[in-house]
Amino acid sequence: MPERYWNHNVAFHDELVADAATRGGRAIDVGCGEGLLLERLAEVCEEVVGIDLDPVTVERARARLDGTAGTTVLGADILDPASTRGLGVFQTVSCVAVLHHLPLESGLGHLAGLVAPGGRLIVVGLAANKSAWDWIVSGLAVLPIRAAGIWHHETPDIGVPLAEPSESLAEIRRAAARLLPGSRVRRRLYYRYTLVWDR
Repeated sequence: MPERYWNHNVAFHDELVADAATRGGRAIDVGCGEGLLLERLAEVCEEVVGIDLDPVTVERARARLDGTAGTTVLGADILDPASTRGLGVFQTVSCVAVLHHLPLESGLGHLAGLVAPGGRLIVVGLAANKSAWDWIVSGLAVLPIRAAGIWHHETPDIGVPLAEPSESLAEIRRAAARLLPGSRVRRRLYYRYTLVWDR
């Protein structure tokens, strides 16, 4: 079995898996990378689907999930309706460090379209520092985040495509409030935020 590791994204996996376990059913991880979260979701959900655009990453995820019942990994573009046609809807839709790779509004719209009635969208995202407060909060977090990395033996680079965020947290909040009424956006540790929306 491929090894498990820790980084700023994996720091949220326990929370995501525990949340998905309360609903069970079907889960999809959008931008599943090399499949670590997908592997863990398979422990608490009846069916899990991973989708990622990068072909090398998709093969790594398939290798990690090889032999795991109820799992599928698709090499597809979440923004392409032809790619997601037939997928159906899911009790849990997760998206970790991926939304900033997509156009914000259409990305949120496509993610929301995958959520079943009574289901939940959970985004763990990165935002750009644009305001003075953004920079202050990020600066104050440097030392505790470095300490956590040492404590957990951080693996910062797992060999998947990276991108810099372009929208600030304030811009993301405004888009979420407009497109996903009732969504909750929180600034979190590890230079991340979470966005949670229940259909």
